[in-house]
Amino acid sequence: MKSSIEDIEKNFGFGCMRLPMKGDEVDYVEFSKMIDAFINAGFNYFDTAHMYVDGKSETALRDCLVSRYPRESYVLTNKLSSGYFEKQEQIRPLFESQLKACGVEYFDFYLMHSQNADNYEKYKRCKAYETSLELLNEGKIKHFGISFHDKASVLEKILAEYPQIEIVQIQFNYIDYDDAAVQSRKCYEVCRRFNKPVIVMEPVKGGSLANLPEEAKKIFDGLHGGSYASYAIRFAASFDNVKLVLSGMSNMAQMDDNLSFMTDFKPIDAREMAAIIKVCDVLQKQDIIACTACRYCTEGCPANISIPDLFACLNAKKQYKDWNSSFYYNEVYTVKNGKASACIKCGKCEEVCPQKLNVRDLLEQVALEFEQ
Repeated sequence: MKSSIEDIEKNFGFGCMRLPMKGDEVDYVEFSKMIDAFINAGFNYFDTAHMYVDGKSETALRDCLVSRYPRESYVLTNKLSSGYFEKQEQIRPLFESQLKACGVEYFDFYLMHSQNADNYEKYKRCKAYETSLELLNEGKIKHFGISFHDKASVLEKILAEYPQIEIVQIQFNYIDYDDAAVQSRKCYEVCRRFNKPVIVMEPVKGGSLANLPEEAKKIFDGLHGGSYASYAIRFAASFDNVKLVLSGMSNMAQMDDNLSFMTDFKPIDAREMAAIIKVCDVLQKQDIIACTACRYCTEGCPANISIPDLFACLNAKKQYKDWNSSFYYNEVYTVKNGKASACIKCGKCEEVCPQKLNVRDLLEQVALEFEQ
């Protein structure tokens, strides 16, 4: 039976890029508890990709969701990631391996992953869109869409060239709303113009909008309302045409918090919006690296540098004058991985960075701070 986009219950989805971990393995007990709470609250949308958690997200969903719930009770989204194919003939075998890893016979949604001007040309060259549309016609996927990280003009081009796209996933949060690089608002407006429903990713910007500087915290504290994350997620969910907002939750406390305000969702009101505008003013004055820790940059790094962790060390030192940052840099994140100074300037990280960061230059700043 063909599913409908309306099978997405409510406006909140479980993003499975950041999961509860025990060392290097997914904590199945905690993950199962989180899934149970999510479904019991009336939500049903799960989002994964082949690369998430070093390939363990798919199998964790198989063991903690698929094996425990009827297939028709949840909506499962997967993606075609550019790092796993170089020609059209590799796409179907990759897709079949994703079905097997997740333990399902079809995906409700299949997205062309992290589309931008550069990799879109690769997808076109390899006929990735056409192959995925064949899978749609065969019933192996129920809906076809894209996740997107680039300027609005690129999104407009893709939607014009492939009107079969049913849904678009974009990065959308209050600090990126008018950001010149991310262009959240402009991308959202393109989706509205093409009548494409929106899925929001990174509503809390990799957790940074939950871990605010003290001046920003005081602004939200004055509202005597919910958590800092709640204002970010509700901001994104308050827009017309936003079908749902994804949250990457890595422990039960985060799940409980998110369910507390999304189960009986209330849009952002005028007083809360005024506070958000003030918080944006505070954050825009912060000299921090806008990394969301998606970790796309680490997979192909020839120097094995844990780039997001090193950026987090520098941000913590700048924001909180954190004396412990040097310890984490030297004794945790660079013990088995390369230091910032090990960067060979190949640029692979910048090619895949959704935030369009000048990673090589930023690593030089990290090295200056921690390696002198």
